[in-house]
Amino acid sequence: MKLKVLNKDGKETGREVTLADEVFGIEPNDHAIYLSVKQYLANQRQGTSKTLEKSEISGSTRKLHKQKGTGGSRKGSIKNPLFHGGPRVFGPRPRDYSFKLNLKLKQLARRSALSYKAKENGLLVIEDLNFDQPKTKSFIDLVKNLGLNGKKVLFLTPELNKNLVLSGRNLPKANIEVASDVNTYDILNSHVLVLLEGSVAKIENILNN
Repeated sequence: MKLKVLNKDGKETGREVTLADEVFGIEPNDHAIYLSVKQYLANQRQGTSKTLEKSEISGSTRKLHKQKGTGGSRKGSIKNPLFHGGPRVFGPRPRDYSFKLNLKLKQLARRSALSYKAKENGLLVIEDLNFDQPKTKSFIDLVKNLGLNGKKVLFLTPELNKNLVLSGRNLPKANIEVASDVNTYDILNSHVLVLLEGSVAKIENILNN
């Protein structure tokens, strides 16, 4: 698959890049995508929710009234979960929601996500760029020139591009990541994937092994 390389003004540079079919042209594996996205979302959970159990609340252990003869139910402790202010039965405890996935499966999931983007014409390649200084207006102009206004856009850079990251971090629909760190969820959560020219080789090198 070949894509034309655009400049920051959204115009063709006259160059093309060839995307490897082994990365951008495979038959997507939906189950691999499901597992990878599930793992990503599970890893975002803090797992710190906690409620008090019967042994953890304060209160007397004295029997509230005699067992028989009151006409009411039997009550053994003020710390009964049925009473107001009592503990919660089987409440949440701190836990780790993360789980392990094999490297090959995660690579397959990313290749599948990239292949979906290629099929949906959701890929753009632009020449490598760098801003002299962080400037949100420059980043907004870049998005406008590429015709991506109002769309969720993920920019992938070959290396950490600090000025580009700082320029786009205030825009809610824009995200900038290093190509080697991108995950399946972020790829699928964007309408358009914008690859800086140097990031293509990085992606193919990581996902082709």
